[in-house]
Amino acid sequence: MAKTTVTYWNVFDAAERQQWQKIAGMEGMAEELTLSIDPESGEYTRLTRFLPGADTTKFGGKSHPYPEEVFIVSGRLYDQAFGLWLEAGHYASRPPGEVHGPFKTEEGCVVLEVSFPNKTA
Repeated sequence: MAKTTVTYWNVFDAAERQQWQKIAGMEGMAEELTLSIDPESGEYTRLTRFLPGADTTKFGGKSHPYPEEVFIVSGRLYDQAFGLWLEAGHYASRPPGEVHGPFKTEEGCVVLEVSFPNKTA
């Protein structure tokens, strides 16, 4: 099966605000919007919006057994694992097991993620 498809729409339009979902345990810090998913493989494309002042230090860094790509769409996000402020235009292709985060942002940040859970190491 292939990833889901959708025609053009503006995910940042105020009328689409209800499409964003709170992330359990991160209420007031981050929300997500799945843009496309393959129900068989689990591969997905998602936006994660870190709200101004978000700080995930209490959750520590994280890793997962599959590769993912991330692209900073807007804002600024600090990745403690790399000691680096990520800004709009930063891109990474993460290998399975790579530790990233915790994260913090002062102004907020939108991250595009493309993940491949079926391609574990």
